[in-house]
Amino acid sequence: MIRRLCILGVGLIGGSLALALKQAKGVGEVVGYERDPIARDKALSLGIIDRAELDLAEALRGADVVVLAVPLGAMEELLQAMAPSLKPGMVVTDVGSVKGSVVASARAKLGEYIVDFVPGHPIAGTERNGPEAAFADLFCLHKVLLTPLPESRAVAVRMVRMMWHQVGAEVIETSISHHDRMLAGTSHLPHILAYTLIDMLAKLGETQEALQFAAGGFRDFSRIASSDPKVWRDICLANKEPLLALLERFRTELHGVGEAIHRGDGAKLAEIFARAKAARDTHYKR
Repeated sequence: MIRRLCILGVGLIGGSLALALKQAKGVGEVVGYERDPIARDKALSLGIIDRAELDLAEALRGADVVVLAVPLGAMEELLQAMAPSLKPGMVVTDVGSVKGSVVASARAKLGEYIVDFVPGHPIAGTERNGPEAAFADLFCLHKVLLTPLPESRAVAVRMVRMMWHQVGAEVIETSISHHDRMLAGTSHLPHILAYTLIDMLAKLGETQEALQFAAGGFRDFSRIASSDPKVWRDICLANKEPLLALLERFRTELHGVGEAIHRGDGAKLAEIFARAKAARDTHYKR
């Protein structure tokens, strides 16, 4: 059991982790550090955290595990601010959607305490945000990717693995570069496409009409465009190189589809669509 867990940022992910660990009886006390007073009070009133601290050093005092659950753009500043209050053996992990930028900041700011830092990323979430969006089953049967560093202590990695197992997640270890390349395609690029489509329709003045006549497919695809814009701004900038490479490839592929439509090449369209359907159906059995 984690005797004292410190959550830095009590939104959807941090709040859901706290609730899940409480439900699993895997934590004694949850201390929350949150700058937004409304979110802080909401997390307390909902029972997500047991105690709220306005002072970062007090929030960290006596913690066994510290979870950074803030937007990527706030990670570096928070790592720098917390470093003087860390103690040997205090395990630190994060939930950031990009690992390269977080690890670079951790190496620059944590000093000797880098040995107790275990980068992580739960592949779970919704388009909603804030503590009121948190729920205990968010991570159940979902994957959590860990990217331990060469210097990460084995005991710290075991602690973080155990924490995620307790909330029902499947834990997979991978490299930082592999994580960021894969997530660029499976998460970051789809969000860009959804945001861009809705923005294009809005510029054309057709948003309301499109939504009026939209079927379930449009609603499902565009749902992620309701996600927090600031969070996804930070993700795009943090994972710049893999995303730019994928966007260039996507432009090429999309151009090919456009050319097939222009030529009236139904065989080419059917080939592309069938190949995509087969690839998706192989992975998703339902």
